[in-house]
Amino acid sequence: MNPMATVEYLGGLRTQAKHLKSGNLLTTDAPVDNLGKGEAFSPTDIVSAALCSCMMTIMGQVADREGIQLKGLTAQVVKVMTSNPRKIAEIQITFSHPDLQATEVQKQKLKNAARTCPVALSLSEALIQSVTFNF
Repeated sequence: MNPMATVEYLGGLRTQAKHLKSGNLLTTDAPVDNLGKGEAFSPTDIVSAALCSCMMTIMGQVADREGIQLKGLTAQVVKVMTSNPRKIAEIQITFSHPDLQATEVQKQKLKNAARTCPVALSLSEALIQSVTFNF
C-alpha cells in the first residue's frame, strides 16, 4: 500500500500533514481550551469538517447523476466536545441552499446520500450526527 499523506510534528502542539499526490499542506493546532494556540483547525475540527465535506461530496455525486445544480450549497458545522473522556460527542451540520431546484424525491436522495457517506458510516455510533437540511 502506498501512503496518501505524511504528517510531521512541528512542536508547540502543532502538526503539518502533506497530501502526497497534490502536495497540499494542512496544519493543525491544539485548541485554546486544550493547551494550544487555536491558530488552525484542531484534529477534532478536521474530523467534523471532514464529515461535512464527505456529505457534500456524495451529495454532489447524486446531484450530478440527477441533473441537479448543487453549486451554492453551504453548511455550518458545530462540534460538541465532552471532557471525560475528551472526545467529540456530537457534530451538528446545517446545510442550506435556498434556491435548490429539485423534486422532493431528489431532495430525499440527497439527504440519504449525505447520511450514508463514508465518513458518516466510519464514525462511532456513539457520536451523534445531527444533520439539518434547509432546502
